[in-house]
Amino acid sequence: MPKYYNREEWASSPSKQESLPINKSILKEAKIISLSLDDDANQALHKGTLPDGCTLLSIIGKSNNNISEDIDLEYLKKEKPNVVFVSHPKAKEPLATLLTHLPSIEWVHTRSAGIDFCLSETVINPPHNPSLQMTNAKGLYCSTLAEYTMMAISYFAKDLPRLLKQKDEKNWNQYCVEEIRGKTLGIVGYGDIGRAAAKLAFAYGMKITALRRNPNLSDGDPIITKAYGSDKQSLHQLMKESDYILVAAPLTKDTKGLIDAEALSHVQSNTVLINLGRGPVVDEDALIDALSSRQLKGAALDVVTVEPLPKSSPLWDLDNVLISPHNMDKTETFMHESTDFFIKENLPRFVRGEELLNPVDRKAGY
Repeated sequence: MPKYYNREEWASSPSKQESLPINKSILKEAKIISLSLDDDANQALHKGTLPDGCTLLSIIGKSNNNISEDIDLEYLKKEKPNVVFVSHPKAKEPLATLLTHLPSIEWVHTRSAGIDFCLSETVINPPHNPSLQMTNAKGLYCSTLAEYTMMAISYFAKDLPRLLKQKDEKNWNQYCVEEIRGKTLGIVGYGDIGRAAAKLAFAYGMKITALRRNPNLSDGDPIITKAYGSDKQSLHQLMKESDYILVAAPLTKDTKGLIDAEALSHVQSNTVLINLGRGPVVDEDALIDALSSRQLKGAALDVVTVEPLPKSSPLWDLDNVLISPHNMDKTETFMHESTDFFIKENLPRFVRGEELLNPVDRKAGY
């Protein structure tokens, strides 16, 4: 079975930390290309001491300009790199170039959990290495996004906008609030983030339903009331029975526009939608219509289709929308921890021929 990192579990489990293969012999060298901005979070890779058997060959994309100018193919062909670390937001084309011209590349790792920003046909079907390994930072961002989910639920359940308004007005008027306990949270995309949110919601006394590609994986899960498959009918049923809908699905060709007007037509009038996966998973025009007509009670959006959100977007003016600038996983150390995961967890495994953590299905897109 593939192995996946989970920040919460590993921090409290010395046995998992001790599973690092540091006592095994090094079988090969890791020759690394960093396809990244030279930001502070990457200094451990760019300027720090790497594990035994690991060498940084090149940093491509130090500035946010023409990344292709940084690629010295003649040098790289001679050095035969076999690892690419990716964190640059404009990595798609240069990564495809590297995979096209450098058959020595065996492994690509992304500093983010989502891989849509660097996915291309060349990555899905590498011309030289069909068995190319790809891993990501899944498991590093789940806890803070789960906390955001519960904050967003409380924001609408307790009517925080009204509280803030009444404080400004020095107004003591009492009003009824909604109890979270007993409400249903429907999770679209029951991956690492979805499960972390489900744990907190379950602790609040909520019922949990989930939409996932393989619902049988939730058999015996004490947290989930019901797990649905990923077909349209199941999505509509989840939308219909949920008081809060958490969209935590990755962006793929199958999930783009998944939450469309038809799906939104099945919600109850008191339903709140929370999106912290990727903006384009939700049809934004359909969402704006549902919010404007109060078909949806509200929405909490940490991600939107175009980022930064254009000032002309109607979402800014809707009083039933909570907007955050795609920063609800942005702790002071989150990117540093992600780079450290690559250096301390997966690189030692790679040079010793061990199984890598967080394998990605390139064709599925996550």
